[in-house]
Amino acid sequence: MAFDGITIAAMVQELNKNLGGGRFNKIAQPETDELMITGKGAGGQRRLLLSASASLPLIYFTEKNKPSPMTAPNFCMLLRKHIGSARIFAIRQKGMERVVEFELEHLNEMGDPCRKFLIMELMGKHSNIIFCDDKYMILDSIKHVSSHMSSVREVLPGREYFIPHTQDKLDPLTITEEQFMETVFTRPCNLSKAIYTSLTGLSPVIAEEICYRASIDGGDSPQALDETARTHLYHTFLRLMEQVKEGDFTPNIIYRGDEPVEYGVLLFQQFGSEYRCETFDSVSSMLEAYYATKNTITRIRQKSSDLRRIVQTALERNRKKLSLQQKQMKDTAKKEKYKVYGELINTYGYGLEEGCKSFQALNYYTNEEITIPLDPALTPAENSKKYFEKYGKLKRTEEALTEQIADTQSEIEHLESISNALDIALAESDLAQIKEELTEYGYIKKHYSGKKGAKAQMKSKPFHYISSDGYDIYVGKNNFQNDELTFKFATGNDWWFHAKKMAGSHVVVKNNKDEEMPDRVFEEAGRLAAYYSKGRTAPKVEIDYIQKKHVKKPAGAKPGFVVYYTNYSLMAEPDIAGLSEV
Repeated sequence: MAFDGITIAAMVQELNKNLGGGRFNKIAQPETDELMITGKGAGGQRRLLLSASASLPLIYFTEKNKPSPMTAPNFCMLLRKHIGSARIFAIRQKGMERVVEFELEHLNEMGDPCRKFLIMELMGKHSNIIFCDDKYMILDSIKHVSSHMSSVREVLPGREYFIPHTQDKLDPLTITEEQFMETVFTRPCNLSKAIYTSLTGLSPVIAEEICYRASIDGGDSPQALDETARTHLYHTFLRLMEQVKEGDFTPNIIYRGDEPVEYGVLLFQQFGSEYRCETFDSVSSMLEAYYATKNTITRIRQKSSDLRRIVQTALERNRKKLSLQQKQMKDTAKKEKYKVYGELINTYGYGLEEGCKSFQALNYYTNEEITIPLDPALTPAENSKKYFEKYGKLKRTEEALTEQIADTQSEIEHLESISNALDIALAESDLAQIKEELTEYGYIKKHYSGKKGAKAQMKSKPFHYISSDGYDIYVGKNNFQNDELTFKFATGNDWWFHAKKMAGSHVVVKNNKDEEMPDRVFEEAGRLAAYYSKGRTAPKVEIDYIQKKHVKKPAGAKPGFVVYYTNYSLMAEPDIAGLSEV
């Protein structure tokens, strides 16, 4: 999600709460486009990060520090000279612009109080941090923008500071109903886009939220709405803006499984039951959680892309092979017909005339009369032999294909289990075990190294959850872990869970208590087995569960593959919200 005007309004509220009336203590510039300011206010001493990165502009409080260069850049030195210990007179946002303005009071060389402005613009690739005097003349900026770079506005020392209004957007906090009607409903685009292109500081997701709350499809044309629908939409928008004016914010992140898909400071209603919402105490903690998780998932996906490609290629190849094998198997169904033809020619063919092309005979298996084609160049005995040879060939093909199909299906199941392991991998150590398995089974060529300890690496461990009743639940992240968890770690009376007839993790509940396990533990373990399976996007997944002593591993079976002959079943939602991971 973009760092939109509503999120900035919530951030300004948080800045005022923690730094309002306080002072700047320390200013550092760890990156060319980033400031780290330590300030002290009513909330105690806090560290504030201002990033004007073109790809990810942000402003938030953080506990983490960043090393600064040995020699401070000129912009940092200028700020230290003028506002290194300045009093924070005000922190504001102008309208709903993506701009945070710090009004600062400090003493000049003569000891007289004077004002300066530190302005943070969070505008994507145009983001900047600008330092101005009391008349809004630019003293310097973290990025210099000349007339060659922008025809709209120069950001250089000595130029007057202003916010460029290039899109003629209206302020959503002050817009009237008449202006709303005239602006939004005359746009030549869909309704959602008409809202966020007409009003300052609204992101596409907020525009969709307004449409959803008004029970109107954001993809509809604005001109298609009648007067009642337009009025209803305006009042829905107005209620949302009242929340912003009152500062009624709830920082939250929307997750699909473990992956964060959206964040905001107003609670979303547009996301369905397959998503979960997690709320935070502050905008800063929300942003840190969102980008930390997002970065982890993105990094692991990038690192696993080669492994995913190998698995996907092998899966496609085996699925094509299986399709051809099943087609060939279909053709072998004719074998019984050829056997019957051969037998009937032997039984009734003694009276056939030479050069006969076919004859009719009673099939004593079905008591029906059938027509049997003959080769006129062959004798009845030779025709019979020909049919028996066809039967024998198809029978041998069927036997070979039965074995080949079983092998191919086993290969597909194995690859799907590896694909599932890649989906749930969260660390490089998880990927290392998957790569080891792919190498062991010939999907990746082995690269021998003469270096001792080349294989030494941090070992991946299974997920560990604690049930609501205090039971330990373990979830294998890949096939090697599944085997170790089930056959080395679990004991006979522990309970074992797995998604029925689909790739998924082995889930083990340690049953080391004297009392009988509560039903809630079975339900929670079932939810984990559903979530860490290929069925995690389904509404419900059927789960098999059984005591570990009844789970067996066939000799020579691939890792993660087990058999069991009696089991219980339950239906579980692939939702692990509320389960605590250790």
